[in-house]
Amino acid sequence: MTPLELVAAAKQTITEINPNDVQAQLSANALIDVREPGEFAAGKLPGAVNIPRGVLEFKLSELPPIPANAKLVVYCQSGGRSALATETLHKLGYTQAVSMAGGFKTWSELGLPVDRS
Repeated sequence: MTPLELVAAAKQTITEINPNDVQAQLSANALIDVREPGEFAAGKLPGAVNIPRGVLEFKLSELPPIPANAKLVVYCQSGGRSALATETLHKLGYTQAVSMAGGFKTWSELGLPVDRS
C-alpha cells in the first residue's frame, strides 16, 4: 500500500471539516497541529498545540488530560498527515476528533487568521 492509499483509506473512516467551519468554532475545539516543529514555528492556527504526527501517541500524555469526548480538530500542511493522525486518535478513543480538510495551506489561502508568534 502506498502512502497516498493509506491517506485515502484513513479518510474513509474519519470526518473532515472545512477551514471556514473550523474558524467559526475555534473556541469550541482543541486544535492539534501535527506538522513538524519548523512548520509550526512559521505559522499556526490561533490556539493550536503542536504534536508532530510521528510522536502523537506518546506526547498526548504530556498534555493536561483530554476527555475522550473532547472536540479535537487536527490539521497538517495539506490534510494527509492529519487524516492519519485523526484515525490514530479514534483508535485511542478520541471519538470526536476530526481532520481539517486542505490543512494549513487551505486555511492560509482563505485568508483566515494565522498566529506567527
